[in-house]
Amino acid sequence: MSRRRRPSRIHGLLPVFKTAGPTSHDVVDMARLALGERRIGHTGTLDPMAEGLLLLCVGNATRLQRFLMDWEKAYRGVVRLGHATTTYDLEGEAMDPRGPVPVVGPAELETLRERFSGDIDQVPPPYSAKKVEGKKMYELARDGQAVELEAKRVTVRDLELSVIDPERLEVRVTCSTGFYVRSLAYDLGVALGCGGHLESLLREGIGPYTIDVALPQAVLGAGPNADTIVGGPAWVPLDDIRLPFPDLAVNRGAAERFLHGQETVVFRSGGGDDLSPEASVCVRDEGGTLLGVGTVQSVLARGRTVGVRPSVVLATAVADREHQTH
Repeated sequence: MSRRRRPSRIHGLLPVFKTAGPTSHDVVDMARLALGERRIGHTGTLDPMAEGLLLLCVGNATRLQRFLMDWEKAYRGVVRLGHATTTYDLEGEAMDPRGPVPVVGPAELETLRERFSGDIDQVPPPYSAKKVEGKKMYELARDGQAVELEAKRVTVRDLELSVIDPERLEVRVTCSTGFYVRSLAYDLGVALGCGGHLESLLREGIGPYTIDVALPQAVLGAGPNADTIVGGPAWVPLDDIRLPFPDLAVNRGAAERFLHGQETVVFRSGGGDDLSPEASVCVRDEGGTLLGVGTVQSVLARGRTVGVRPSVVLATAVADREHQTH
């Protein structure tokens, strides 16, 4: 007989500063112990060697995980030139391409910046968490199975390159989800003809969330302290979560319909963000409570009338409404 899992008591986001060494799953396990919650996920893996922001979703915030993953991510890394590696970072074995490092000046940096900016096709590293037929690529690679790597369209909104020393480049990049800085390091080495790999990596931000306010990983590792964490400056309550698409405020009647899974029509007296059918919106009531995520079905009267179908309804919002009516 299966045991029913205890409902989550804590709901929100926890930005954590991950240090080099642990896996992202290790940090999730630390958070489960510290908060006394099992329902915790994250919005994008950091390799063990990488440091920086790991955005944890707790409780009902896990239902927003796939939407939060669409935020752009900001990284700062160091590329070591001279040879590539099997993993595209310093943890792999040296391999071709390899060779003498050319002199890299302002003109070469600008050529590289233009080449790897905008919408580009990028091949993921052979050792990555990306899945092929249900298995992670690093599992297939460790089993010795050859995998044909397919390029994926990604977006680089901002790329800065600078020379640290004759064999190292600093990379600062703001990019779409699915982008691999390890692949960028490898591709830079190929473009320069000398090979290259990622020596270090720091994730500085995910959308509006940055390392400036992230909880140090050591605090999680100290053991159970849920009250201190949830009451601290790093914690983001459920209603304060920001998603990568517009907010849509609904009145009481529309809120009730939305929470019951019904399509609703919203009248916006002052207009607002330009919306189009099939666009996602963050649905809130007039008091700012986050009700869930909706999909726009129709836009009429120059954007003043919007039909919205529920995509995700948050159980906490339903429970709060039911409590208010009793």
